[in-house]
Amino acid sequence: MAGKLYIVPTPVGNMGDMTPRAIEVLKSASLILAEDTRTSATLMRRFDITTPMASHHKFNEHKDLTPILDRIEAGEDIALVSDAGTPGISDPGFMLSRECRRRGLPVETLPGATAFVPALVNSGLPCDKFFFEGFLPPKKGRATRLSFLSALPCTFIVYESPLRLARTLGELAEACGQDREASVSREISKLHDTTERGTLEQLHNYYTANQARGEIVIIVAPEAKPAAGERRHKNKYRPDNDTDNE
Repeated sequence: MAGKLYIVPTPVGNMGDMTPRAIEVLKSASLILAEDTRTSATLMRRFDITTPMASHHKFNEHKDLTPILDRIEAGEDIALVSDAGTPGISDPGFMLSRECRRRGLPVETLPGATAFVPALVNSGLPCDKFFFEGFLPPKKGRATRLSFLSALPCTFIVYESPLRLARTLGELAEACGQDREASVSREISKLHDTTERGTLEQLHNYYTANQARGEIVIIVAPEAKPAAGERRHKNKYRPDNDTDNE
């Protein structure tokens, strides 16, 4: 009988967010695959988890897939964790989950911490519909993605490093308009958890003057719809309704 791959979220900051079930799964697994075993070792010591660990990250996940899948197929339960949050969300995890699916091996993802959900809800911006972009391309394709995001009819979410935050806010302001509403959340659930709200221009100016630290989530509101009167005004003067051109 085959084992199972468990995808286990871990706290994005506050260790108190670790769930009892996540601890139970990590203790009972045959092996824990960790994005960085040194980072995860701190978590394991905190909760007295002594299960063996092995590295599983974007640089080795291709070559390690087959041995891992073989172990699950042979009956072992293997758990996957990332440095923080839910594996597969801007972290390694998708490839292993996909290959388990292709082999017909069971996968179970535990509910738990991820950075963008609290940032989205805390932003005060519409969250009934949203688009998760994750990290923007550093160079090639960046302008194309910014243009795409600017036209979305829903709130969108971007991850960013503190060193690139001011630059990215400036680019978002240029692409979306300086008056577009947005928020920047950092250090979610940690001691210095903060959310700054304002327009993209205001946030760009703030973080140009104040160097950010920690993990960053940017939330950008959808483009404001014109009022009904403004739409009628625009339609009235469309070229195809302009009798002077007849």
